[in-house]
Amino acid sequence: MNPAHFDTILIVGHGSREDSGNQEIRAFTDQWRARRPDWRIELCFIEFAPPEMNAALLNAARTSSRVLVVPLILNAAGHVKMEIPEAIEHARLACPQAEILLAPHLTACDPILAILKRRLRKSMGVLDMPDPTTTGVVLLGRGSSDRGANGDMAKMARWLMEEGDHELVDLAFTGITWPRLEKVVQRQVLLGMRQIVVLPYYLYTGTLMQRIHRQVEHLRSQYPQVRFACGEHFGFEKEIFELMDQRVEDLRAGVQDSRLPCDGCSYREIAHDLGHGHSHAHTHNHTHTHLEDQPA
Repeated sequence: MNPAHFDTILIVGHGSREDSGNQEIRAFTDQWRARRPDWRIELCFIEFAPPEMNAALLNAARTSSRVLVVPLILNAAGHVKMEIPEAIEHARLACPQAEILLAPHLTACDPILAILKRRLRKSMGVLDMPDPTTTGVVLLGRGSSDRGANGDMAKMARWLMEEGDHELVDLAFTGITWPRLEKVVQRQVLLGMRQIVVLPYYLYTGTLMQRIHRQVEHLRSQYPQVRFACGEHFGFEKEIFELMDQRVEDLRAGVQDSRLPCDGCSYREIAHDLGHGHSHAHTHNHTHTHLEDQPA
């Protein structure tokens, strides 16, 4: 029998207080199962929704010879860096007969850039294809207390500018850190932008996506001389499924280069204070310490 038949692929979603976001992740799971009918794919959430991550990990480890943990999360802050690895270590202690491997999060990468570029083209179409040099772009993310996660957002904003004709591609956050959307829009208007495209950097809907749309409506009334277009979250794009496929295939092929960067990580000091090491290598016998503070 193919060894893959003994695998459980465990998707880890963040979870949302708004159940519509959780339902979208469940729908993603169903679609991925349909694309990969020979894979045993299960779902869990870090918070706000069942099934809960620790219990799901234990169940998968008890019923599989190998568990492939695949975070459905964009940026690596505390959830990816500490909470998921700690849950894995607890499951390894409880179920030593099972091999548990952790894949990287989705990361700031070319497939995500392709989604953003496509969303930007769609928004420009909504605006009747104006001059990109007079159209500002705002990449709008959740924000984190982890500067490495915020740096990944900045990288995506820079890549988006370099891959297109827009001279002004800025970064804004809905919480935790700065700048906020209103301040960035104010600056772009002062610089003469006649249109502004807001591109949410979110996988699924939820309370924050709802807030973004309300903010854009408020900005339309505040700046009636400026045309606004607001994109949508992008969790069902083909690149997301392909990235998840690749994460699984890499784990099965023994690719273990899933280390997370320590530079800019606010959890390095926390781990040190707790007396833990801070290596990011996600190998089977590795003791990992790190943590996350916000949804992707």
